[in-house]
Amino acid sequence: MEFASLFFKFCFLSSIFFVFLFHSLIKFFNSGRRNLPHPPGSLGWPYIGETFQFYSQNPNVFFAEKQKRYGSIFKTHILGCPCVMISSPEAAKFVLVTRAHLFKPTFPTSKERLLGKQAIFFHQGDYHTKLRKLVLRAFLPEAIKNNVPNIEAIAKDSLQSWEGRLINTFQEMKLFTFNVSLLSIFGKDEVLYREDLKRCYNILEKGYNSMPIKLPGTLFNKSMKARKELAQILAKILSARRQMKHDHNDLLGSFMADKEGLTDDQIADNIIGVIFAARDTTASVLTWILKYLGENPSVLQEVTEEQEEVIRRKEENGEEKTLSWADTKKMTITSRVIQETLRVASILSFTFREAVEDVEYEGYLIPKGWKVLPLFRNIHLNPEIFPKPEKFDPSRFEVTPKPNTFVPFGNGTHSCPGNELAKLEMLVLLHHLTTKYRWSVMGTQNGIQYGPFALPQNGLPIRLSLKKDTAPKS
Repeated sequence: MEFASLFFKFCFLSSIFFVFLFHSLIKFFNSGRRNLPHPPGSLGWPYIGETFQFYSQNPNVFFAEKQKRYGSIFKTHILGCPCVMISSPEAAKFVLVTRAHLFKPTFPTSKERLLGKQAIFFHQGDYHTKLRKLVLRAFLPEAIKNNVPNIEAIAKDSLQSWEGRLINTFQEMKLFTFNVSLLSIFGKDEVLYREDLKRCYNILEKGYNSMPIKLPGTLFNKSMKARKELAQILAKILSARRQMKHDHNDLLGSFMADKEGLTDDQIADNIIGVIFAARDTTASVLTWILKYLGENPSVLQEVTEEQEEVIRRKEENGEEKTLSWADTKKMTITSRVIQETLRVASILSFTFREAVEDVEYEGYLIPKGWKVLPLFRNIHLNPEIFPKPEKFDPSRFEVTPKPNTFVPFGNGTHSCPGNELAKLEMLVLLHHLTTKYRWSVMGTQNGIQYGPFALPQNGLPIRLSLKKDTAPKS
């Protein structure tokens, strides 16, 4: 009996041990990732995190100091959520290209509601792929090169309106890029609706970074009302086009020609999204270009000579004065100025992604639901990649940068599909600006403001005047 009792106790304890061992092994194999450490860094105070530190100084300084202390991958807590910051080309490629399916695009709630949940930015998979094809169909070189004369007309009108005036460069560039974006979206039909679209969008955009509180009188509520009116204007344009039954080669025509058929709400969300993507970023780059050219007379002279050579070549060949797509392909020095501005200014300092599941990277755990921010500016200003990174030196782009080290338009399937249009409108404007005008910056311009893109202080106030050799003789 005593032996039987001992045997029973042995079996019972053994079974408990093996059950415990079995569950431990399952936990080990299934949850191994959860035992990995988070990236180094600090999450700051509960809920608030390090948001105050982030906003109380230059955001780029905040990120640079963190990188110096913790390395190329670190954690923080800003804007109400835990974040992992990555600042190496390899990590950015991991998040945006090779493992892009593990990280979904994400935006603040206010921006998502104002742009529209069906906009291309907020999606992955088949719907995103379809939208991207439709956008690219309207924005690839083959589609936009016939628009060069129309973009040129907008550029010339804009510059003429600035003559002799003290202007806020950024605000005027926003108006120029807005008009170009409307041309690309609606073709020549845009003149019929331009003022109403501009009025509504100017109200709408003010709420992008507001608290999403839809109470009467709040900024967000006013923006949502403007968005509703904007959608109604777009509905009228769609109705008019359906009645005419004409084919159009613009973006709206691409959306309407989709065989599977986008709904009017889907079209409206994506039209508003394209305006958002096409306006402020390009306007910011142009503002920085004027600042850098003004501070670097030798570079301005090189650009001017290149653009004057375009005019001289056309005169010698008996060609029309109007610019062509082929002309813009010969503007190599000007293109390098644009590239170097995109690098130094890094208008898109970072982008937001969110881990859709637990992800392991370089021995660290990126938990599901955490935001992941590839820091493009930190990559662009890395001295190991770009020597003397703070120096404005377009000649560095005489050699093609190494892969994943120059990503001004993002990378992967969510990279900007309108980058060719952006470069084209910059080249066209710079052609007429440098060959016909000169400008003086008014006041001290050493500061940088954020709202949300980095800009020269006060939007770079300048006074534009005709060059002496182009001014009409009295």
